Amino acid sequence: MIEFILAALALTGSPGPNTLSLAAVGAGFGRRGIRYMLGLTFGMLLVVLLTGTGVSALILAIPGIAPVVTAIAVAYFLYLAWRIATAPPPSARDTGASPPRWVEGMILSLINPKAYAAMAALFSGFTLVKGAPVQDIALKSTLAMATLAMVNPGWLWLGHGLTSAMRTPGLGRAINIAFAALLLISVAATTLL
Repeated sequence: MIEFILAALALTGSPGPNTLSLAAVGAGFGRRGIRYMLGLTFGMLLVVLLTGTGVSALILAIPGIAPVVTAIAVAYFLYLAWRIATAPPPSARDTGASPPRWVEGMILSLINPKAYAAMAALFSGFTLVKGAPVQDIALKSTLAMATLAMVNPGWLWLGHGLTSAMRTPGLGRAINIAFAALLLISVAATTLL
């Protein structure tokens, strides 16, 4: 079980679309990004359930569906990267800009290729309860979600630590663009691997 938890920490805590977007939201919006984080986490619960039960594999086995899913995901990642890159500095946000919504976090998790790859690796690479597949899936799901409950606030907090730097317009813009670029790079790296 310890090996599973360590693998879950490495797979869910490493930089990827969810974690980088959380850091960007934390940098730009601080604690106001908690709803977005909860949406990401709920979306990951759905990914865990879809992957653990094999439903995601069945959906992707439908002829012609993979390119459609990929196109939708690419469009959303481009939208999210644009939103991060063009976000105003925190002082300007106080006048009306709002952090990404809960549902945007959920959608990101649901289309995040790294999320599915990480969960597939965890579910296929470990057996925690031998001879009892339902209990095995339930335990893996619980441990994966507990890991995410620790990892996600850490990335939001890490980004929040950049808030003061974000108040300097030139530096804030550079940080936003860097987060947007890293988001797109992480998606490309996950998709191409």
